[in-house]
Amino acid sequence: MLSIPFALGFVANFLHSLAFYSYLHLPGLLRGWNADELMIGLVMGAASAAGIVCRPWVGQTVDRRGRKIVVIVGGLLHLAVAIAYLTFDAIGPWLFAIRFAHGVAIAMLFTVLFTIAADVAPESRRTEGIAIFGLSGILPMSVAGLLGDAILAGGSYDDLFTVVVFTTAAATVTGLFLPEPRRPHSRAAQRSFAEVVSVPRLRPLWLVGVGFALAIAAYFTFVKTFVLDEQVGSVGGFFTAYTVAAVVLRLLFGWVPDRVGPRRAMVPSMFAVAAGLVLLANATSDVDVLIAGVLTGTGHAWVFPIASALVVQRAAPQDRGAALAMFTALFDIGLLVGGPMYGAILQRTDYTTTFTVAAVIATAATVLWLPWDVRVVGSKGATETRASQSGRRRSR
Repeated sequence: MLSIPFALGFVANFLHSLAFYSYLHLPGLLRGWNADELMIGLVMGAASAAGIVCRPWVGQTVDRRGRKIVVIVGGLLHLAVAIAYLTFDAIGPWLFAIRFAHGVAIAMLFTVLFTIAADVAPESRRTEGIAIFGLSGILPMSVAGLLGDAILAGGSYDDLFTVVVFTTAAATVTGLFLPEPRRPHSRAAQRSFAEVVSVPRLRPLWLVGVGFALAIAAYFTFVKTFVLDEQVGSVGGFFTAYTVAAVVLRLLFGWVPDRVGPRRAMVPSMFAVAAGLVLLANATSDVDVLIAGVLTGTGHAWVFPIASALVVQRAAPQDRGAALAMFTALFDIGLLVGGPMYGAILQRTDYTTTFTVAAVIATAATVLWLPWDVRVVGSKGATETRASQSGRRRSR
């Protein structure tokens, strides 16, 4: 599974993600400027709005122009954005412009890097391959949380943003060395973005994906203000527990979804996310926050690679970039809708209600997705990964 493109993509995604997740500390700066929860949600969601708008173009470009050009342009834009964060000093149009450009850069990078991972991962182990590659996006959550905690303990947000500039520069340079992977070929005509995302076998995945994205948006947006207001836990502690759980599960048990079937692994994973949110909603100690991190990280460990592998499997080969663009856009939708929504809920209620609502969304999405997926794909969807593998073995 380990190849030069896979390894370089892993490093590039790790560094870009480290830069991206460092801005989980941004709500702390906004709170210091007396921003309320709704404004924080709007600022954090602005990047997602940009990501949603540009995703159709990104997906079509990845499929038609190739992977590397998107890696290079996205990396340069990300570097420019990182530098721009050092230039704003108030909540206003310039900050929203920076967040909008940030969303475009991340949309390009996350779409293309995960498409490359899907290209180079062995087909028979694609879920495991994407799970392992996904560690390059999960590990930075912990590192960024701890790094931000350490820098801000004795320094300023400008110090943190300066470190991010160097991290983004290293990520961009790494991307320059990524070779153009061999893309899947098909004689079929390439479809429009709208045609790709409306394929019936993909629609249930959009539902479970957006439910997952809305759920995790709660803690991605407000875990910083939660630990500040409630004086319990820390951003670094939560995401370290989150990361350790995800890494252990993916490295030691990454084969499980391919072996038992994606549906059978997806359902308990979504429920783990919901359980972690319920615990976070009622956290009264540092230990509660750490356990909440373990539960949500456990769910994330499988939900993302299972869903993304199914997207790759159910989409036509020539539409892979567009399908993955839509899938990654779901997380922008989650932040765009979830950030302001949870901010409004938090203004009127409290963190207990806010995180509980997120848990209900994760549970409802799972309950609605399962029968829909069975109806559209059939009962074989419970073991479709294994079935496809056995079919390939028989054809050899």
